[in-house]
Amino acid sequence: MGDMRRAIRATLDGKSRKRLAARVEELGWTPLRVLREALRPLEANHVRRRKRGIIGLGECSRVRDLGSNKRRLYNFEQVAS
Repeated sequence: MGDMRRAIRATLDGKSRKRLAARVEELGWTPLRVLREALRPLEANHVRRRKRGIIGLGECSRVRDLGSNKRRLYNFEQVAS
């Protein structure tokens, strides 16, 4: 997202306005700070996780699928057993 210093206009329903006002009074923060802080746990809970993979896969052997290709693991499994 470009410049985050752009103004955002939001219309809050009555209940949300009261809740925001209560947090402002309770914490002594500005409404903007309350909203910014409220985004932190939301982001932490909904951040997109990257697909899990094997770190360093094939870096030593230069064979990219060495650790995940069953055809390449066939002999290794027999020797390791």
